[in-house]
Amino acid sequence: MTVEIVLLTPLLVAFLLLVVAFGRYVAVRGEVEAASRDAVRAASLERDVGSAQAAATQVANASLGGRWTCEAVGLSGNFVAGGTIETELSCRVPMDDLGLLGLPGTVSVRASSSAPLDIYRRTGSGGAP
Repeated sequence: MTVEIVLLTPLLVAFLLLVVAFGRYVAVRGEVEAASRDAVRAASLERDVGSAQAAATQVANASLGGRWTCEAVGLSGNFVAGGTIETELSCRVPMDDLGLLGLPGTVSVRASSSAPLDIYRRTGSGGAP
């Protein structure tokens, strides 16, 4: 019985660390998707491309709270009344602190969201961001 416990304990610990790694990935993915949705919503309320980009970046950074290393928020689409804009957000999540062999040091999590612009909203410069 003792031999079985000694042999199974490392496997059980490795399995628990794998569960923690998957849990971290799912939690961070949810946070990044929420930040992307918040960013595109904030951008859709602005009247010009520059303000939309600034608002998207500010809201995404506030939503993530600086917990992860993220690239700049990408804003694309047709910024005209009735158009659709899209944000893309990519963050890197550390996994090396779990000490599990086979896991990469960091994992990239990407999310994108789109939102329509109000057809009755006046936009400033128009065109693609």
